[in-house]
Amino acid sequence: MLKLLLDEHISPAVAAGIRKRHSGMVIHCLAEWEGGAYLGQDDAVCLKNAARQNLTLVTYDRRTIPPLLKIWTEQGQDHGGVIFVDEKTIAPSNVGALVRALSSLIGEAASWEWPNRVCLLQR
Repeated sequence: MLKLLLDEHISPAVAAGIRKRHSGMVIHCLAEWEGGAYLGQDDAVCLKNAARQNLTLVTYDRRTIPPLLKIWTEQGQDHGGVIFVDEKTIAPSNVGALVRALSSLIGEAASWEWPNRVCLLQR
């Protein structure tokens, strides 16, 4: 089952929109998850703890996360999955488009296994 963790650069309104469309969906904003304890933390720390809770990270960060995932793959380190969003495809300020794209993925990916999966969110 897909459970999401939205990085700190994604509006909490996205989580609210997903919850309206998919009642019972587990979705956390980084600012709220674990009382905000992971805000400003190193990406590796956040991803390790997300994996422990089977959370898939949704992020616009295509600068620091991909190199970390490469290192982890080489070391055999697991993660809970990552969904990358391209800001040229879906602007961070376009909450509606992000909700629609994630909702579509949720419907399509209902039976997918998410540990160690990496995907690019499509509009």
